[in-house]
Amino acid sequence: MEIFGISTSALLGQLLLGLVNGSFYAMLSLGLAVIFGLLNVINFAHGALYMMGAFFAWMGLQYFGINYWVMLLVAPLLVGVFGIIIEKTMLQWLYRLDHLYGLLLTFGITLMLEGIFRSFYGVSGQPYTVPALLAGSTDLGFMNLPNYRAWVVLASIIVCLATWFVIEKTRLGAYLRAGTENPKMVEAFGVNVPLMVTLTYGFGVALAGFAGVLAAPVLQVSPLMGSNLIIVVFAVVVIGGMGSILGSILTGLGLGIIEGFTKVLYPELSSTVVFIIMAIVLLIRPAGLFGREK
Repeated sequence: MEIFGISTSALLGQLLLGLVNGSFYAMLSLGLAVIFGLLNVINFAHGALYMMGAFFAWMGLQYFGINYWVMLLVAPLLVGVFGIIIEKTMLQWLYRLDHLYGLLLTFGITLMLEGIFRSFYGVSGQPYTVPALLAGSTDLGFMNLPNYRAWVVLASIIVCLATWFVIEKTRLGAYLRAGTENPKMVEAFGVNVPLMVTLTYGFGVALAGFAGVLAAPVLQVSPLMGSNLIIVVFAVVVIGGMGSILGSILTGLGLGIIEGFTKVLYPELSSTVVFIIMAIVLLIRPAGLFGREK
């Protein structure tokens, strides 16, 4: 059977691979949405912190023999701690200023981190082997799906939905949202708002580190892997709606599938289709698909 002159198996196979890319988009855009939605900071360093997560996983295996499963927990924690240091030493002074100041600061941090890793490891990618438990593939009839890529999709969806549930449906999430809108009132209830803000930023960048570990066996670990992805992720956040948690998740997954579909129908358009969609959405709904009009 063919659709648009393309075999169904080839189309479904490409859509599944697009879903894998969409999982990375969803994870990274979720972290950006958490930081912007709760802290009002445009975190351009997100791509560099994603790269750091991948490098921490690679260094853990290369230098210390620490396996993938341990680093899947340790690397995001290390990235989160690094993010907390950034927030306490630099970002906390910019919350009352224009968004541009935070954007310029985090852009500078990105250049610094990429420069450090390039000086040690160059620009060529470092291979990271797929963990033995997830090696091989599963025959779906229309394609052989690598087990690791299926794990990436599953892990991303679980983490994204768990984050959305905590922020939108729990008392902790209510404190976080209230603390950013009216910190004085929340402090009156005995909540340490500055600590809550710091931990929120640490959690947001830890999501980027987690995505980096997931990406390490799929992509080669490179100092430039974050800069190659972050522009697309920002487009995903804009389309979904700046600060919208659910919007970032659904838009990331959806755009990954659309990108995969475009690679089959018209490959030359696949690298720009996200930005074309962004332009159309901004013309029709400037706040994004799931954003709130002010």
